[in-house]
Amino acid sequence: MAEKDKVTIVLFSGEMDKALAALNIAVGAASMDMEVTIFFTFWGLNVIKRNDAKVRSKGILRQMLNFMNKGGSKRLPLSRMNMLGMGPWMMGKLMKEAKFPTVEELVNLAHDMGVKFAACTTTMGFMGLTKDVFLPTVDVYCGVATYLVEAKESKVTLFI
Repeated sequence: MAEKDKVTIVLFSGEMDKALAALNIAVGAASMDMEVTIFFTFWGLNVIKRNDAKVRSKGILRQMLNFMNKGGSKRLPLSRMNMLGMGPWMMGKLMKEAKFPTVEELVNLAHDMGVKFAACTTTMGFMGLTKDVFLPTVDVYCGVATYLVEAKESKVTLFI
């Protein structure tokens, strides 16, 4: 039996439109029977944070960072035209009208299709994030070495 082609995506951005693009590509690749891994790092970790997560960080800088950066699929800004938070609301309306899935729905669909979600432990460490703030869809908590092994074996690697 032939080995499946692999796709590796680094999701660095925590912006709604970029998360939608990454997840849409992941779902497309999985539907083509490709093995897909998304490595969530830096602001991309916001995509896989629980919407109701309460981050209890040690140190004033981490507390301030996590107060301003709550994350969760329902709090993601747009990369352009965020308009003080109105942009994501408007996009949500347009997506609903077009029957396009939300970030949360794409996360669940991708995971159901076998897309592997990897959360960067290095970023988690300096941001003061623990595993309990993330969705149960996270398959592995790992560092850059794990990502590099995946990327090295991949036919397609993307940085979003």
